[in-house]
Parts: sequence; structure tokens; C-alpha cells
Amino acid sequence: MNCSYIKKWIAIYTKPRHEKSVQKELINKGIEVFLPLIKKRQKWSDRKKWVNFPLFKSYLFVRTELNNTHYIAQTPGLVKIVRFGQEIAIVQDNSIQSIKIMINGGYNPETTDYFIKGDSVKVKNGPLKGISGEVVRIDGRDRLIVRIDSIQHSISIKIDRSFLAILK
Repeated sequence: MNCSYIKKWIAIYTKPRHEKSVQKELINKGIEVFLPLIKKRQKWSDRKKWVNFPLFKSYLFVRTELNNTHYIAQTPGLVKIVRFGQEIAIVQDNSIQSIKIMINGGYNPETTDYFIKGDSVKVKNGPLKGISGEVVRIDGRDRLIVRIDSIQHSISIKIDRSFLAILK
């Protein structure tokens, strides 16, 4: 069977603050869409209110056959279908399911920068702000490692990823 006829989750990128309108357009086209929303307390000068915001700004997920992407790409407010090189980026079913379980379970997940072992990073917040180092994982925990090459030693600390920013 040709894999282009099997429905897969793909990511699409929208114009800023167009996630909900693109979602509505795609639903009207009969396409399965997942827009993960989280509640945040919004404060105005005269009131406070709980408001739903997209978990991933400008991104939503569509479950479709890969040969149907041309039809999806014609949706107003949609900028592009996410690709890696020439290939459409497939989002694993278990990743979508995990996000749904977290949100439906009342959790309020926060996005963090995507780091892989070995990335050079800089601490952007907290008492260690300004320190540069490398991301490593020890015993399943994120660690920031600082190398002192001249004496061939290094030190590491446990750190929350939200404190780190990738060095460009």
C-alpha cells in the first residue's frame, strides 16, 4: 500500500495569531486538526480573565494523507507546511497523544527551547545569567557543563531548560 494514502500528523505554520482562524478553515474543509491550547491569566488595566492561547505560537497539527497537502496549503492564513529539506515533517502519533493527555489532564505545559546533547548554550535568567556552557544529560537530568580547557577539567550543575538559550 502506498504510504501517501495513510493519514499522518503533520505540522503547519500560520501567520502570527492566525492559529484559530486556520483551524476553523481546515475544519470547514473536513480536515482533522489539533490546536493545543493552554489557559493563561490575562491582565488588563480594568480586569483579569483566563484566556486560551496556542501552546506553540503559529503552529497547529493536521492529520491527513500526504498527497492532500496541496489542498491544505491553499488555506487562508497558512504560511507553509513544515518540512525537513524536501520531506514533509511527520509528527508521531504518540507525541500528539502525549500533548492531548497533558492538556486534558489539567496540566499547563510550557514550551522550552529544544536542546540536544552537546548544544552550546547561555544561561538567560536567574543567578547564573550570562554563563555559557554545553547541555548534557546525566542520570536523566539536564545539566549545564562548563569546560575549563586550559586545565582539562569541567564542572556541571543541574539546571532547568527554561533558563537556557541556544548560542548562535
